[in-house]
Amino acid sequence: MSRIRGKNTGPEKALVAELAALGLLFETHPSDLDGRPDILFRDEGLAVFVDGDFWHGWRFPLWRHKLSPHWRDKIAANRERDCRIFRRLRRAGWRVLRIWEHQVEQSLQACIERILAAIRQAGPGDLP
Repeated sequence: MSRIRGKNTGPEKALVAELAALGLLFETHPSDLDGRPDILFRDEGLAVFVDGDFWHGWRFPLWRHKLSPHWRDKIAANRERDCRIFRRLRRAGWRVLRIWEHQVEQSLQACIERILAAIRQAGPGDLP
C-alpha cells in the first residue's frame, strides 16, 4: 500500500507533460480546493481529476463481488468521497472533468482534446 501513489501517477504525468508542451498555464494539486484536483485551470474555472480505474471504481458494480469486504468498502468509500467533492466543487462554480486511467492509456490525445474543449467552453460568467 505504501507504494501506491496518490499523485503524480503515470497517466497524470503524461497529461501534465502534454499540456505543458502546449504552453497551457495550470496548477497541480492545489491545496486550497476540495479534493486537490490533479490539474487545475484556475482562470478557466476547470478542475481535472485523473482517476485510477481500480482505486476510484471504474465500472465498480460489475466487479465489486470479486473483492473482499475490506476492499469493497474501501473503493465504495472512495466513490462516495469523489461524488461529494464533485458536488462541492460544482456548487462553488467550478467545472469538473474526470479522466480515467484507461482513457489516458488508450488515447492520450483524446484526453487532451477533452480538456482543450472544456477550456474553450469557459466563459466570463463561468469562473468561480
